[in-house]
Amino acid sequence: MKIAIIGYSGSGKSTLAGRLGELYNCPVLYLDKIQFESNWKERDEESAKSMVKRFLNENNDWIIDGNYTKFYRDRRMKEAEIIIFMNYSRRVCLFQAYMRYLKYKGKTRESMAPDCNEKLDFEFVKWILLDGRSKEKKNQYIETIKKYSYKIVILKTRKETEAFLKKL
Repeated sequence: MKIAIIGYSGSGKSTLAGRLGELYNCPVLYLDKIQFESNWKERDEESAKSMVKRFLNENNDWIIDGNYTKFYRDRRMKEAEIIIFMNYSRRVCLFQAYMRYLKYKGKTRESMAPDCNEKLDFEFVKWILLDGRSKEKKNQYIETIKKYSYKIVILKTRKETEAFLKKL
């Protein structure tokens, strides 16, 4: 099984990826772990791309969580048997990011690089509410939905996400 999970920051992509990884007993790649090295330092792009390419080439089954276009997005979408778009509202994404911050404050969650302690600063809140929902980003999602309508699942609420998991 190959599953690509895309969507807005704070929507629960990483949580869903982890759950699906356990359910299908297959490797999960969190693209935030690729993008960042420790202490939120951005990884060299060529090195990061090489890591993603190796993961794609070495695994027959996978779950990949993240939106990063530069990390073989087209290949991931094409190869995925299911594309899950976490299309949660701004309010829910902000709330979930805040709850995640409270849970992991001073700690690094599994889906992040070492020593990338959970943070909720102005820049990230602005990303959740505005920048991460730019016209360009929305158009990218619309294009993906149109191109891969036969294999895309759009989840807009936690209730829909739980119902989707129960069907599997």
